Amino acid sequence: MSIVKEKINQHLEAIYIDQHLDEAKILFDELFNQFEKINFNQQAALTHENVYLITYGDSFIEGNRPSLQVLRDILKEKLADIISDVHLLPMFPYTSDDGFSVVDYYQIQERLGDWNDIAQLAHQNRLMFDFVVNHMSQSSEWFQNFLNNQSDFQAAFVEYDENFDVSKVVRPRVSPLFHDYQLNQDKKRVWTTFSEDQVDTNVRDPKMLARLTEVLLNYSALGATSIRLDAIGFMWKSSGTTCMHLPQTHEIVKLWRTLLDYFAPNTQIITETNVPHQENISYFGNDDEANQVYQFPLPPLVLHTFISGNAQKISDWAKTIHQVSAKATYFNFLASHDGIGLRPVENILSEKEINQMVAHVKENGGKVSMKTNTDGTQSVYEMNINYSEALKDIEHPEETPQKMLAAHAILLSVIGVPAIYYHSIFGSKNDYQGLNDSGINRRINRQKLEKNQLYQELQTDAYRQQIYHGISELIKIRKNNSVFSPYNDQEILDLDTRLFAVRRSSKAGSIVSVVNISREPVALPKVSGKDLITDKHFEENQILAPYQYVWLEEFV
Repeated sequence: MSIVKEKINQHLEAIYIDQHLDEAKILFDELFNQFEKINFNQQAALTHENVYLITYGDSFIEGNRPSLQVLRDILKEKLADIISDVHLLPMFPYTSDDGFSVVDYYQIQERLGDWNDIAQLAHQNRLMFDFVVNHMSQSSEWFQNFLNNQSDFQAAFVEYDENFDVSKVVRPRVSPLFHDYQLNQDKKRVWTTFSEDQVDTNVRDPKMLARLTEVLLNYSALGATSIRLDAIGFMWKSSGTTCMHLPQTHEIVKLWRTLLDYFAPNTQIITETNVPHQENISYFGNDDEANQVYQFPLPPLVLHTFISGNAQKISDWAKTIHQVSAKATYFNFLASHDGIGLRPVENILSEKEINQMVAHVKENGGKVSMKTNTDGTQSVYEMNINYSEALKDIEHPEETPQKMLAAHAILLSVIGVPAIYYHSIFGSKNDYQGLNDSGINRRINRQKLEKNQLYQELQTDAYRQQIYHGISELIKIRKNNSVFSPYNDQEILDLDTRLFAVRRSSKAGSIVSVVNISREPVALPKVSGKDLITDKHFEENQILAPYQYVWLEEFV
């Protein structure tokens, strides 16, 4: 038996401790042999030149054209020198939750295009596929097979068990944990972490785990250089536990890492776990799990920093963030298709600071989404708002574009790989029509952009122009400096509570990024060098204007 097959069996032994182990080993041996016959594209390792765009496949539209073709135009005509990787949010047929209730993992939504359009995109950019692995649509063929008691699907989803203790289950929704489904005369009560339309897959069933693993490997074969594991923390359920981050869940990620490292080295597994920081980074494992984890504290911490005008909290937190390994790092972002999650800062910001941030977001037209706590109470789970609108000071709205650029100067300078949401790079604002028409809070930041109108506004709208050109310029500078490698460590400097300062170093030298996060001019203490942004030399105690940022190349 080969070394990799032995390793796969070791993972399976850790997952199926009590039962199903022999069946699992047979299924995965067959699966391995199946993919041994496929030629996977070999991927390059990540460098300082990798920057992700987060987008839906139909975020950009032009008449009746397949939207993936429109996206390819946008990437070629507006983002060619900026974006290397594209995170395609779920591009499959779905029934709710803007794509996160997948009907068929193997089909592309008709209005987006087809697999040929994906292949064309993959020739131009590296692609991250979204794997909604924890749950599927109730309309999916797999779930219908389960309701029909088809032999291979009888245990494919999680049925209610009166002996299963769910009293400690943690979840981010206020909807019922179980829903009833009926087909013909049979009724089944099924676990639904997120909604009635999103039924949880049952990976206790080795057939289902093998089926999902086949999807993962097919995504890699079809052009995915990164695969995002959506809501991965909820996958394994055990009675009397929180059913979050259980050992078997971690072992499944390790199993998938082993398979991808063998078939398609450097393919990035990215875990999406919107939870407190220590739980989140547990998915690095011992450098044998995720290649990247979402840096969930960053969006609320950056927002808090600009609202308060004080960088102490983000600086103290950032001092705890260091190099993980030569192959693992952080997936950094400020905005995404979801809201700004608050669970990741539960132990970083005080309740008062969180409440102040929530009040600020509401004042700026945002919404909040709630979760149910284990004691039955409810609390704010996330804030729903466009990120530039979240940064806005109502009394000084003219400062917003500069604050947005300053925020992205932080994003692009800290350790990890930067990812930028499409509404951020193009300077969008709150979409109240989408919010009001749907009644869905997250739609405030999911507006589809008409291509020709966007191009016109990039010529005539000063707000869009300043943000788009400013972020683009920062990315170009970053891509020319290997010191920003996602694997190089960082050093946080205590210069002034109104300044966030981070030094990135390599054998080639060092760059200090300093961002004035306040409305006040601030003297720049202790550091000097050539600013890569303005091409000017900065001496110690030189003044930084409100929300000014510099990337100082230090002289040895």
